[in-house]
Amino acid sequence: MSVRSATLPSPIPPVNKWIITLSIAFGSLMATIDSSIVNVAISYIRGSIGATVEEITWISTSYIVAMVLVMPLTGLLGALFGQKRLYLVSLVVFVLGSMLCGVARSLPALVVFRVLQGFGAGALQPSQQAIMRQTFPEEEQGMAMAIFSMGIMIGPAIGPTLGGWITDNLSWPWIFFINLPVGIVGIFMTWKNVHEPDDVRNANLARGESLRKNMDWLGIAFMAIGISTLQYFLEEGPSKDWFESTQIIVCAFIATVSLIAFVIRELTFSHPVVNLRLFRDVTFASASLVAAVVFAALMASMFLLPLFMQELLGFNATQSGISLMPRTLAMLAVTPFLGRLYNHVAPSILIALGAATFIIGSFQLGSLTLQSGFANLVSPLLITGAGLAFLMIPLNTVALSSIARKDLADAAGLNSFIRQIGGSIGLTIFVTLLDRYIIRSSGDLMAHVTPLRFEVQQQLAPLSQQLAARIPDLNMAQAFLIRLVNAKVALQSRVLAFEKLFLLQGFLFFIILPLSFFLKVDRGKKVHVDTLME
Repeated sequence: MSVRSATLPSPIPPVNKWIITLSIAFGSLMATIDSSIVNVAISYIRGSIGATVEEITWISTSYIVAMVLVMPLTGLLGALFGQKRLYLVSLVVFVLGSMLCGVARSLPALVVFRVLQGFGAGALQPSQQAIMRQTFPEEEQGMAMAIFSMGIMIGPAIGPTLGGWITDNLSWPWIFFINLPVGIVGIFMTWKNVHEPDDVRNANLARGESLRKNMDWLGIAFMAIGISTLQYFLEEGPSKDWFESTQIIVCAFIATVSLIAFVIRELTFSHPVVNLRLFRDVTFASASLVAAVVFAALMASMFLLPLFMQELLGFNATQSGISLMPRTLAMLAVTPFLGRLYNHVAPSILIALGAATFIIGSFQLGSLTLQSGFANLVSPLLITGAGLAFLMIPLNTVALSSIARKDLADAAGLNSFIRQIGGSIGLTIFVTLLDRYIIRSSGDLMAHVTPLRFEVQQQLAPLSQQLAARIPDLNMAQAFLIRLVNAKVALQSRVLAFEKLFLLQGFLFFIILPLSFFLKVDRGKKVHVDTLME
């Protein structure tokens, strides 16, 4: 494969690094948006293709499973086909899958095409991260990862809003068709502007030749089975009541055995498909673990907040999406500032500050009530948005700071994989806890709602008089009064459950504080800028 950048007669002006950034931004942004954009259109799609509630979840599950399956293989695929070619092929597959999803009119077809779309999406994010690391000189890595972080944070945030607007004003196929023009522009710009550095290309050629002779098919099989069953376990566990389902028990067993076998295989085989030895780097391992916790909270928050606003505050899908904009705006405002600040402040300090900021915002969310409105959401969303930016930008930068250039694609794939699995685990935990907290809160409230309490008598007296005036039958009036009381208890139970989860989301970030001190960067490290694409 020819590399034009190696034969250029003069250095490319520095502005071209931003053209490269823009060129590869389209794919990963679309991939993150498509992980959440479908959720708001589920009911419309279900009615259109005639699927049950349980069946329709597969259009989300299949995409996530396929995407997560490809992420750890990014380094392998990049070595076999070249990084630029991998990104281009992945983007083409994603766009093709999007087009086919838009024309699908049956559940099996839609699921198959979502799998195709997910396979394309899986390599886009880690490939973008690796290309940007190789494109920007060391002193600009903070700004490069700031731009990358915006995509992975903003994508899930704007997905539901964009999906709701498209579904309301056009029709559900357009949530897929919208990817076509954007993807085509991204394909053209990547083909024209992105080139592999010589050292990375030569290292990939050597590794690719070695892998072809010693392909670890057994490792790939263990990984495919283990990740697929793990992701299915996480996605479907809450709806199937976990270990009450034989299917979930079988998935948990297969996932555990397969992943243990995969780790043993990769650590002992001479030419592993996934370089797990990278986790020996304490900085990379710590940054990946912290990123998993951050993404767990982010995905849980993106699930909880719209649900709270729509079910308890009476917002529609578009209103709830717009109400989340302060968080997105805070991320956009803070990101350029942090990109430059990274070179002057230790990443552990920035991450600790981000964790503390997010904790404060989460505690503010924990004080929301049924009387809360948009004005009450602005402050906590601005604070949590700034906190997420302070966390994700240093994490994405420091995670790969001590990784050799030839291993960047492997490391980026693993980092993206750990982050995505963390998000799935966080979402699963919070969905499960929501149901349990509602049941527990309802039981606690009902224990205190008795006619003997003066506060209860005060609440029920005017209701009883109104019902007695409207319903002559005493038994019917009492039955209706009981239903009203139960409805109020159920509503307050949900408020208390959400309050606990918002507080738990904040406490989760206390885990990050001790881990952040393992994130050290050698500021004196020198980089051969002539090997970078200026």
